[in-house]
Amino acid sequence: MERLNFTHPIHLAVGLTLWSVWFVAVYSGLSVACAVTPPPPEAGALTLLNVGLGGFTLICAAGLVLLGWGSCRTAKQHQGRQRFHAVVSGWLYLFSAFGVAFAGLPIIGVPPCL
Repeated sequence: MERLNFTHPIHLAVGLTLWSVWFVAVYSGLSVACAVTPPPPEAGALTLLNVGLGGFTLICAAGLVLLGWGSCRTAKQHQGRQRFHAVVSGWLYLFSAFGVAFAGLPIIGVPPCL
């Protein structure tokens, strides 16, 4: 695991990759669930489908925030290129967490399968 610590350049792409995987998983899962068994429209936004998608969104956002926090903590211990990789990775993780939270906001108030 020493090779993949937060100073490794792979972390520059991991945050945005996790965001894109979350985006595809949530919206393809929503589409498949709506095609197979759509919840009744009168149920509103509080359906089992929205609760599951919201929970998955919270878990992903929290994971990205933790990765960003760990990366920023690691940056304080290094200098030069390793510090640069850790700082930029930390900000990209936090940017991705914001993207997950912002794109997941409609799950709270919009009924699925409109």
